[in-house]
Formats: sequence, structure tokens, C-alpha cells
Amino acid sequence: MSSGGHGFDGVERRGLMFVLSSPSGAGKTTLSRLLIERMPGLRMSVSATTRPKRPGEVDGRDYLFVDKSRFEQMVGQNELLEWATVFDNRYGTPSAPVEAALSAGQDVLFDIDWQGTQQLREKARADVVSVFILPPSAADLEKRLHTRAQDSDEVIRGRMSRASHEMSHWAEYDYIVINHDIDEAFAEVQSILKAERLRRERRTGLTTFVRKLQQQLEK
Repeated sequence: MSSGGHGFDGVERRGLMFVLSSPSGAGKTTLSRLLIERMPGLRMSVSATTRPKRPGEVDGRDYLFVDKSRFEQMVGQNELLEWATVFDNRYGTPSAPVEAALSAGQDVLFDIDWQGTQQLREKARADVVSVFILPPSAADLEKRLHTRAQDSDEVIRGRMSRASHEMSHWAEYDYIVINHDIDEAFAEVQSILKAERLRRERRTGLTTFVRKLQQQLEK
């Protein structure tokens, strides 16, 4: 059976929501990029947002850019799987394209925090597989944040402070990966996805397939 959900003899697969969360600097974004590049049948979730489009961003590829009234309408009409307010801007995951992908046997990758993961779990627990990425040490996390050279020392201190709170939710996740080495961490995350794709409850048509096998054996 292919990773895209197309089966053989009627055995197919419903896709899954694959969630990666981590404190800033622990490697979540790099792992997400590697998964999209190297795992067929996996697509990135595209969030709706009220924040302005940045140079180089493409509507529908990077984000679905909407105004605040449209976002409120999406919330009110239950069109979002999860949503949050970050620095006065709204972000949320439209449910329709995700459901279409899952039904077609495609997996959807989510780069969201613990709050978004909780909301996904409340709405679609059977479809959610969650992985929390941890740094090997606080010193390593701080080093990575400085190495990125994206933030001031003050911003980095703020990220380090928030990291402790984010890590306190580790036990709510299905899997924990400690990112000592990015290649090893990717191999572990890839193994989780491969195994979860094979779970019995995600493979539709198995009952009919097994009954046919039994009938063949009983002839």
C-alpha cells in the first residue's frame, strides 16, 4: 500500500494529522521541512491569518490571508479546527481542506503549539498523532537561539522563559523526541509517522479484505 492512501484489494488508509510542537529553537521547523521534503503523501497545513502579508509570501501557499471580520465568521461558523491570537493577530486551521486531505489518504503536518494541539485533540482525537521535540539541555537551546542570529538578547531571554512553560505540557503528547542530533531526531520522527500510517484503525476495508482471505482459505 502506498503512503498516499491508495491500497490494494480495497484496503486503503485514512490520513492523519501529524503534529510537531517544541519550544522555539528546539528544531521543530527544520524537522517539519525535512518531513515535507522526504516523506511522500505528507502536506503542510496552511493556516488562515489576519496578519498582513509579508514580502515574498503567497496567499494560499504560506497562509490564507483574511480580514478580521472573515476570521470571526470562520470561528462563528465552526470552520476552524483550532485557532489562537498571537500578538494581536489571529491564526487558525480551516477544517475543510484538512478533512479533504485525510479522506484522500493524505497526511497533514501541523507546526502548532500545545494549545492548538489540545484543540485538535478535542475535535478529532482519532486522527491526531502528536510529537513534542525537546532540546538536550537548556544551554543547548540558548546556543541554538543565539546561532540563528534572528533575535536580540532580550527576545532570546523571553523565548527561554516561555520554553519552560511550553515544556510543562510534554506529557500531553503521544511521543517525545529529544533532539541531540537533527539527523537522529528526523529518523525518529520519520519512524513514528511510518508506524502510525500502519495502524489498523486507519486502514479502511481491512475487514472485507480479511473475510475474502478466509473465504479463499476455506475453499
